[in-house]
Formats: sequence, structure tokens, C-alpha cells
Amino acid sequence: MGLENQIIILGKVALAILLGGLMGLEREMIGKPTGMRTHMLIAGASTLFAAMGSVITNYFAEVTCGTELVRSDPIRVIQAIALGISFIGAGTIMQHPERRKVIYLTSAASILFTAGVGIAVAVDHFLVAIGCVAIVWIVNRG
Repeated sequence: MGLENQIIILGKVALAILLGGLMGLEREMIGKPTGMRTHMLIAGASTLFAAMGSVITNYFAEVTCGTELVRSDPIRVIQAIALGISFIGAGTIMQHPERRKVIYLTSAASILFTAGVGIAVAVDHFLVAIGCVAIVWIVNRG
């Protein structure tokens, strides 16, 4: 992988971190447990994992002398990201001890959505990613 491709991936991670920060800012402004930094890191990591999936496939195809020996399923990368982020989201959900009410469910959903934004950036769907951030702001502020 050339230096140019690495710079492109770093740029995508930076954009995802910026968009994740915007999503997390809304949560942080209203005092929720998953704030700006959490959303930034999740968006950036999701972009990095999604981008590295194809990089690793290409690397092993070169090492093993051909693509017929290396198979890749990009959906599995997305599944792995969703599963990992779901564990983080599950850690934010709590049951309020006095009101017998589940709290922070929206924050957990926001974390999962942030991962989706990161994946969208990784596959060059920048308008989708930016639009989703705007939609999440509208939904969460609604």
C-alpha cells in the first residue's frame, strides 16, 4: 500500500472523528454519559476497521501470490464493528434504581449510529455520513 493510500485512509479517519464529535457534542451538551470523545473514537475506529479490511485482503493476496487463495467478505467486517460497538453501547444502558426505568438507551443507539457514520466514510459515502449526522441531531434534539 502506497503512501498516498495511507494518507487517504488517515483523512477518512479524521473526517469520521470530526463527524463523530458532532454527534457526541449533542450528547455531551445535555449531560449524557457518552459524550464527544466517545463518539469521536467510535467513528474513527469504525472507519479504520472498515478501510483496513480491504487493505489486509490485498496484502495477503500479494503475499500468497494471487487473489484466488484469499477470500474477503466486507459484510463480516461490518458485522464485527457492529458487534463490538454493541458491547460498548450495552455498557451505557442502565436501569434507574428508583424509577424502574431504562436510561441512556438513546446514548447507546447514538453510539451504534456513530459506527455506521464511520463505515459510510470508509466506503466514500461522505454525503450519507454528513446527512446522517444532521438527521441524528434533529432526532436527538426533537
